[in-house]
Amino acid sequence: MGKTAAESHWILLEVYDEHALAEQTCRKWFARFKSGDFELDDKERPGQPKKFEDEELQGLLDIDSCQTLQELATSLAVDLSTVGKRLKTMGMIQKQG
Repeated sequence: MGKTAAESHWILLEVYDEHALAEQTCRKWFARFKSGDFELDDKERPGQPKKFEDEELQGLLDIDSCQTLQELATSLAVDLSTVGKRLKTMGMIQKQG
């Protein structure tokens, strides 16, 4: 192998064109792997605290698992996209296609 992050990014661009990851992301992953960190999950990062806990969402789903995203968002007083993202991180929905 022996490729640099920039060389690898160029190869990815040739194969995936505009769908390739950004060079900055490629460099970040190279640095992570070089340091011995092979964990593929995203790391916790500082930022805005959660608007609600997963247990709140799970409780609503336990009561009625057929609720729509809009109903869940209204119950939790958050944006629809917030509920969708949380459900995805909880492994309850997957992107199709």
